[in-house]
Amino acid sequence: MDGRIALFASVLACAGSLALGQSASAPAEKSRKKEIPVGLDDMFYMHIQTDGDWVADVNIPPGRQYRGCTNTSSHTDADFEGDSYVLQMGFAEKEIAAASYVLTPDQFPVKVELMEMIFATYQAIETTTTQWSILVWDGPPNSGAPAYEFNSDGLILPHIILPPGTNGINVQVSVDPNDPDQIILYNNNGTNTISFGIRIDKHNYQPQDPCLFAPPSNRNAFPTTDASGLLSASGNWLKGLNCGPFGCPPNGGWAKFSSLSSGCRPSGDWVMRMTWTSINCSGGETGACCLPNGTCVETDAATCAAGGGLFQGNGSTCGTANCQQQVQACCFESTGGCLNLKPSDCLAAGGVPGGLGTACNTITCFPVGAACLPDGSCIDGVTPEEAAALGGTFQGDGTVCQSTNCPLPTGASCFPNGFCLVLTEADAIAAGATWMGPGTNCNDGDGDGKADACQSACIPDTNGDGAVDTRDVVLFLNWWSSNDSNADFDDNGSIDTRDVIVFLNAWATGC
Repeated sequence: MDGRIALFASVLACAGSLALGQSASAPAEKSRKKEIPVGLDDMFYMHIQTDGDWVADVNIPPGRQYRGCTNTSSHTDADFEGDSYVLQMGFAEKEIAAASYVLTPDQFPVKVELMEMIFATYQAIETTTTQWSILVWDGPPNSGAPAYEFNSDGLILPHIILPPGTNGINVQVSVDPNDPDQIILYNNNGTNTISFGIRIDKHNYQPQDPCLFAPPSNRNAFPTTDASGLLSASGNWLKGLNCGPFGCPPNGGWAKFSSLSSGCRPSGDWVMRMTWTSINCSGGETGACCLPNGTCVETDAATCAAGGGLFQGNGSTCGTANCQQQVQACCFESTGGCLNLKPSDCLAAGGVPGGLGTACNTITCFPVGAACLPDGSCIDGVTPEEAAALGGTFQGDGTVCQSTNCPLPTGASCFPNGFCLVLTEADAIAAGATWMGPGTNCNDGDGDGKADACQSACIPDTNGDGAVDTRDVVLFLNWWSSNDSNADFDDNGSIDTRDVIVFLNAWATGC
């Protein structure tokens, strides 16, 4: 963590009732949607700076105005000072809850002012301590490494600590306005998107295999979603552990809620929000802006219109605005039919909202078609979720394998001198390389100058001249007699006669 960034970490325990949703990264993902109403035992406040100075026992309110150019973006309609929530109790260590917000190009660069997320415990039998990190992306969360990352250490940035019982906590992180180093996002990747997420680095108690056993619900704190239903399936993200093809998401990694199966997808939006300032904003008249999802931000008329919102007039406030959700496509699984409804009405009727900006004439409900698998084969009659679980690529609704041309799989191809290229198996054989299998790559994660996939490749060309001959044997034996690490041909950490046997076998066959 950059010590020059002066952050405030404010912790506000929330009053209200909670709903429990137990979840795990194991095959039985429907447990995410179990909801049990509960009540809080207590409320706590903590506001500190990263240098350890105590500031005040107060909450930092969002939406502070800097030249009239500060906005608060969120997908949830939950009250951050106490409301009904859903605990995602299968959330494991190293998993990340994130949200992305699409702005307009003219609003960049953006200075991040405040980030918040609600965590809670349920009938905890002991004091829980949760180590966490907050991450900020200049783009969607799956666009690469975060632009900023800050980790709790229990000294400067505090861990999440909650007493026994059922308690809520609003984790707030902001940058000291007097600090010369600020969180600035420049829209470098051109997606007009800003994102932040919170990662659980260490639970109070984590089972050895989180893919099979969820963290104990009465010994840990968990992130929450709201209880009013999922309104932004494309703006909420989950980075899950790799628990195989039946994990959540399949084979781990980043996934929007919209790409998760119904038994795995959380029932609401993450209870998180970001307050940000448009640096180049001139600070004109502002007012309430009703966004298509029914939420409200205070901004100027031009920015409101660019985001598809309805401006309520200069000087108006979100406190008095009556914002309504705009209709979107609603798909019904029982019939495959579609109606344009408000998201709340869609959920109440048992439908699946298509997301902001969708309409029945522009969306296909529950598509089924062909999928290309990693080995180059094709399978018919699968959904996009089933294709993803198999590691395949969905080809579109109504497609069939008979008319689908699936590309041949590629993989790391290791040449005798250690060079690596990603090729098809046929091209690798034609070039005299060893093909390491579909989906493998030439990444050098350990930095030893050789592709990781090629570590296990049989490469007897010790002098790197492209030919396997007696000169390679002489060089290898010189390495072996001098106990040179290059002679560890079986990569077991020791140099012995087994290395000679493995090398000579490889040399004799030419790999």
